[in-house]
Amino acid sequence: MSAKKIIVKPISSQDAARIVKSCHYSGKVVPNSQLHFGVFLNGKCGGAMQFGPSMRKDLIQGLVRDTGWNGFIELNRMAFADWLPRNSESRAISVALRLIRKAYPHIEWVISFADSTQCGDGTIYRASGFVLTAIKKNTELVINPRTGETMATMAAYHKGYASEISKWEKLSGHMLRYIYFLNPAARFRLTVPILPFTEIQR
Repeated sequence: MSAKKIIVKPISSQDAARIVKSCHYSGKVVPNSQLHFGVFLNGKCGGAMQFGPSMRKDLIQGLVRDTGWNGFIELNRMAFADWLPRNSESRAISVALRLIRKAYPHIEWVISFADSTQCGDGTIYRASGFVLTAIKKNTELVINPRTGETMATMAAYHKGYASEISKWEKLSGHMLRYIYFLNPAARFRLTVPILPFTEIQR
């Protein structure tokens, strides 16, 4: 079965949440996601993508000079069932980005992060035309010693663990930052270097 046969279309946040919880390695959704796309094959939904504002928009906005407050969005969850055809992820991203470009012309670029501590280094993003703009050793994902749960430090802070976080073990690995330009002209306003993909292996 070819990935070209999949259909990508908007779905409800509730349906997207169910798919993400069942298929994403974290089992968690991002509560402030705003755009939800389902991935269908032969009428059956086997994947979801969720887009929304970045948690720290004030820090992310400046990556591309002169970006409006609503001029970018984050792909913050992507989950696919194993039975979908090969290359479904890159195909689905490509379709979703076209839909966003058409429906929301004020959005100039999309940011996303690959978590190599638990998942992968962003092969799908590279295949979908994203550029690599940062590789950072993980400092944000920690292990709650009480539960064994992996948590972001910000989430742990909000759950009342502020005095303990510094003592918790950090996951080994790196976080990679990718950007896709819906508006090609925005690429020339990028304020950080584009890294060659060979930097990932190094």
